[in-house]
Amino acid sequence: MPGANMTSQTSAACCSEPPGTLPGEARAPAQCSPLPNLHAKDVGRRRQKKRSRQHQRFMARKALLQEQGLLGTAPGPGASPLPDPSPAPGRSQHPKSGTGSRRPAGRQAPGPGKCVAIDCEMVGTGPRGRVSELARCSVVSYHGDVLYDKYVRPEMPITDYRTRWSGITRQHMHKAIPFRTAQKEIVKLLKGKVVVGHALHNDFQALKYVHPRSHTRDTTRVPSLLDQSRVPTRAHVSLKDLALHLLNKKIQVGRHGHSSVEDAATAMELYRLVEVRWEEQEADSARAAPDDGGPDSSTELERFMEDQYWPADLAQGARGSSGDTQGPAV
Repeated sequence: MPGANMTSQTSAACCSEPPGTLPGEARAPAQCSPLPNLHAKDVGRRRQKKRSRQHQRFMARKALLQEQGLLGTAPGPGASPLPDPSPAPGRSQHPKSGTGSRRPAGRQAPGPGKCVAIDCEMVGTGPRGRVSELARCSVVSYHGDVLYDKYVRPEMPITDYRTRWSGITRQHMHKAIPFRTAQKEIVKLLKGKVVVGHALHNDFQALKYVHPRSHTRDTTRVPSLLDQSRVPTRAHVSLKDLALHLLNKKIQVGRHGHSSVEDAATAMELYRLVEVRWEEQEADSARAAPDDGGPDSSTELERFMEDQYWPADLAQGARGSSGDTQGPAV
């Protein structure tokens, strides 16, 4: 048949033996498998184009808000979206040499690689589902790429899936991972990063995790960085309203509940709108007060209960009291 002949010719052209190859000699498999590489490149190009379109829409919206006076004056051509990490006016632009003590300059603005956004969805456990426990967590990068998105099995039995808001159903739990496993994976992503999110205290509470305050950017603060007279009152609380009024973006619509990926990406966009002003305030606060230097997680506090961190007299007394009952030392 003509169709069969054409197929066999195409196959022979793709996998034909190179000149000089003896019959039956093994051929290099790479000669017949260029398609996976081409496919990966095509996926990468489409992803890059999508990111470029999203960035163009975001920058157009940001320029509009700047024209309306919400974000201050528009940056000049070629201006960097990050604040200038140089010292404050009046300070020397060059570090001084020598061993003399210096007052440290303000903390530099985090780069895109040091900034992530997080959002968690919770379900109810315990009597009447009143206890909130983690059931899904998503982490996105500065540019909105998904770094983590997994369903999580709570430690207690679920009594209320809260599907209307969480989007979680019983079927999602079939592919969920244990909470402790998810906690370790997520904390590893967050450590050393500036974490963006909306009402982050709820997310950190569900994760049973404590993040340094200086490395936290809660978007509930966004309206305070804008012209209050131009921001609707309800937008001060709701991520949905902030997205609509500032980003012209509709989120949390439909009957299938929230998407933690969408909410995390939206929080990151809100942060990027006011990033310059926000980081300037953080830098001023860092100059006025030392960094909190707090631990990344409350679980790390356990190591400070070891004897080596206690004063010698207290540690000795604790060891003495752990043995048999004895009288006071003389």
